Amino acid sequence: MPHKLIQIERIGNDPASRPVMVAVAGDSAAGKTTLTAGLAEALGPERVTTMCVDDYHRYDRQERKGLPFTALHPDCNYVEIMEQHLQLLATGRPILKPVYDHNTGQLTRPELVRPREFVIVEGLLPLHTKLARACFDIMIYLDPPEEIRRQWKIKRDTEKRGYQAEAVLAELERREPESAEFIRPQRAHADIVVRFAPIEGRQDPPGTPLSAELILRPTINHLDLSRVLGDSEQRAIHLKLTRDSGGRPVDTLHIHGYAPREESLVVEKAIWERLGVDPGEVPDTLGSLGGGVRSEPLAITQLLLLYHLLDPAR
Repeated sequence: MPHKLIQIERIGNDPASRPVMVAVAGDSAAGKTTLTAGLAEALGPERVTTMCVDDYHRYDRQERKGLPFTALHPDCNYVEIMEQHLQLLATGRPILKPVYDHNTGQLTRPELVRPREFVIVEGLLPLHTKLARACFDIMIYLDPPEEIRRQWKIKRDTEKRGYQAEAVLAELERREPESAEFIRPQRAHADIVVRFAPIEGRQDPPGTPLSAELILRPTINHLDLSRVLGDSEQRAIHLKLTRDSGGRPVDTLHIHGYAPREESLVVEKAIWERLGVDPGEVPDTLGSLGGGVRSEPLAITQLLLLYHLLDPAR
């Protein structure tokens, strides 16, 4: 049968349009969906496909109650099927993706997913395995402080998913060992680590937007920020050479939530002009937190990520 195998391989290697693959990893309620939604809306639905790898859960919510592990554990997910599907998407081919309904906790009818020019994959475990990581051009990890993430999770799960606060806190405690073992180690593989948090040591008044800190690892080429920094006030943004968790030197970009909005808008416009897209206003979908609330550090972060998606030199 060797001739048949060769024939199958030739057909399988028929050239297809290869999308730009982006991973957004992080723990539950780390802000993955908010970050991804702004990117997708700025690119437009005709150019981007988004998907969540949490759909690859093996068990529904009721079944998980009797298991010795949580949804964060790889054994609770079809990791091998996720890897296969990521490989297909990375080569421009469609998949029949499972669907997990977070509102009901049920596994529902699978859906056909076709890769467009950009594929943004978010979820708990997109960077868990070497094979999955090999499918991505850009890898992002969201790393908010634990106390902030817990606040976000309680707010989301009580307001949108019908949980009681006590149940959310109990589940967070149950998940903590698996967060430490399986979720947070993915941070080490990311090209960009994003953290939204107050600036340590500052006593900003209540209601001050969270600042953003971006660790820009040299695993991919980053936007030359010299002109952006030169055109802007240092109150809005600045770049420092720091040490990563492993002791390696990295560029760390600080985007200040306390900066006046007009100064942040100058930075946003300067980055937008360097993206090589049609001239015009920065999309107002960038920076949206929902409910009419806006974050300029989030908008600047999304603009920098858009640069990586649109960079023709990649």
